[in-house]
Amino acid sequence: MKEELSDNLRELHGRIVEACDEYDRDADDIIIVAITKTHPAVAIKRVVAAGIHNIGESRIQEAEPKIIEVGQIARFHMVGHLQSNKVKKAVELFDVIQSVDSYKLAEEIDRRAAEIDRIIECYVEVNCSGEDQKYGAAPGKVVELIQRVNYLDNINLTGLMTVGPLTDDREHIRRTFRMCQEIFKEGRDIVGDDFDTLSMGMTDDFELAIAEGSTMIRIGTGIFGPRED
Repeated sequence: MKEELSDNLRELHGRIVEACDEYDRDADDIIIVAITKTHPAVAIKRVVAAGIHNIGESRIQEAEPKIIEVGQIARFHMVGHLQSNKVKKAVELFDVIQSVDSYKLAEEIDRRAAEIDRIIECYVEVNCSGEDQKYGAAPGKVVELIQRVNYLDNINLTGLMTVGPLTDDREHIRRTFRMCQEIFKEGRDIVGDDFDTLSMGMTDDFELAIAEGSTMIRIGTGIFGPRED
């Protein structure tokens, strides 16, 4: 497994460098979040040992025992849909919540973080593809959401997250990511320089996300191989 992981990471870094060369980006500006959903705690330890220091999980129930086992060896990102009744646990476990899609959820995060004297980093999730099966705030509502969340004391709002559309149409994917980048620029005007993370792009489409300004890519299959649900 270690050898396969090393090979996969080498290939991933190569793809990132090629994409950055093609689209005039700096590969050092791209942060990799390793998505360890369905993989055991030992996979987290191995990928951190290999130099990846941001780990993404989607489900509280699965993430909790793994994070407890490995300890704070990385920055842990909640990348899945977060229900209000799971917020208390989320603010205890995670360093970053990427999936803030409503003011109601943001208020609950702020309240629960205040209870344990934490300021938690958050991104607003945007449904730029408009696909019904995807979570995220509608693009037209994101600027107002940013303005409101930015006033919450126990949230440090630092970026946006989106998931690309499920299609082979590369131009459509790029248009979707481009939309998110435009909203990101508006958010930066509101929040300031701390609003510096644009989390978009996964194993199959991160090159197109890099082309449209992504600063953070979320990679599962490209690091660990096909996951077993």
